[in-house]
Amino acid sequence: MKLWNKKVAGATVLTMSLLLAACSGDDESTDTGNNDTDGGGDDGASEEQEQVTITYAAGVDVTGATDILIDEFEAQNPNITVEYREMPADTGASHDQYVTMFSSQDASIDVFDADVIWPAEFAQGQYALELDRFIEEDGINMDDYFPGTVQSGNFNGRQYAMPKFTDAGLLYYRTDIVEEPPTTWDELMTMAGELQGEAGTEFGYLMQANQYEGMVTNTIEFIASHGGQVVDENNEVVVNSPETIAGIQTMIDIVNSDFVPSNILSFQETETNNAWVGGQAVFARNWPYMQSTSNDEEASEVAGNVGFATLPEGEAGSAATLGGWMTMINRYSENQEAAWEFVKFMTGVEGQTISAVEGGRAPTIEALYDEPEVQDAAALFANEQFVETLQNAVPRPVTPIYPRISDIMQVQLSQALAGEITAEEAAANMQEEMEAAMAE
Repeated sequence: MKLWNKKVAGATVLTMSLLLAACSGDDESTDTGNNDTDGGGDDGASEEQEQVTITYAAGVDVTGATDILIDEFEAQNPNITVEYREMPADTGASHDQYVTMFSSQDASIDVFDADVIWPAEFAQGQYALELDRFIEEDGINMDDYFPGTVQSGNFNGRQYAMPKFTDAGLLYYRTDIVEEPPTTWDELMTMAGELQGEAGTEFGYLMQANQYEGMVTNTIEFIASHGGQVVDENNEVVVNSPETIAGIQTMIDIVNSDFVPSNILSFQETETNNAWVGGQAVFARNWPYMQSTSNDEEASEVAGNVGFATLPEGEAGSAATLGGWMTMINRYSENQEAAWEFVKFMTGVEGQTISAVEGGRAPTIEALYDEPEVQDAAALFANEQFVETLQNAVPRPVTPIYPRISDIMQVQLSQALAGEITAEEAAANMQEEMEAAMAE
């Protein structure tokens, strides 16, 4: 394992020194590393020397970035030891384990990574600790982060999660066929129809339309680009609106066009990627990872001929559904102060730089995309279109019953895409079912 401090350039060295000063012994909460508020009988000196061990739970990391993060944090905070608990690669399995543990007030995990769709559920369930006090005391400027990533961790006006790394949908296009990508959905449909068949392609456009979570992310992009929402900031269901119906109708029109595969209703990310790298399409919607598979000269037939852009605009502009991960603190942690110090480090400038350089993870702090070491870590990080996509990224409905909301959307939208119900009927049905679910 190479040492991180050998990779830090001048700008990051300055950042490290500032962070070291912020983590110095002048901050009593940092030094004590626990949430004991009874006043105790220990004097300041003994508190400063107290050794604390916290447990950090996260999914499998094959890049080694997590180990480097922990090593650097411990070097800067010698009184805090971090034990890494590896969770299942299946995010659903991790979610269920967390719910089981936290619902029984288990304190064995202090810090944990959370999918962007979990914070509201964990906040409502009293599993996660509110972070507002820490954020205010340490002067964390949440405006430094992409808005969508902050919104994903906010519930009822309180911040329960810090953005760690992010992801968002992109429009891929064949540069050997297309000179300039479409800027609107209408332009996409026109170009996809006209260019289908060029350079050996079979389809004009690929997307994810199967009945699963990926279809929901595609739908959110159509809805948001037309100015619609599913659940608003007050946790009110607002899906039955003209704007949302317009977004759903655009999605229906594309899925039922002649320029998508006849089995598009079975397409998930894997099918999209396989068809794309096989040279079968002019345009495709997918996540940033497909840039890498597209340019794999040994496996891709389109290597060197792939560009990407923000997704097309609707009446309200372009919107990409937010993906990625947050970091949260277990409400029942017995080491909340030390846990916050680790969260602050991982999600701050230095921690996110390590994650980007060593792990290839897209930062949530916008300014990091101007740093040469981050730009050198991945071609996407130096691309203005990618940064613009992250700026426009919108979260999926921030609600404590998101799994239920997603299920309702999947069923109704699948029926609409199959032509069994209209966009208007789908919106009305979703409104009724979601309101009933909220009432429960």
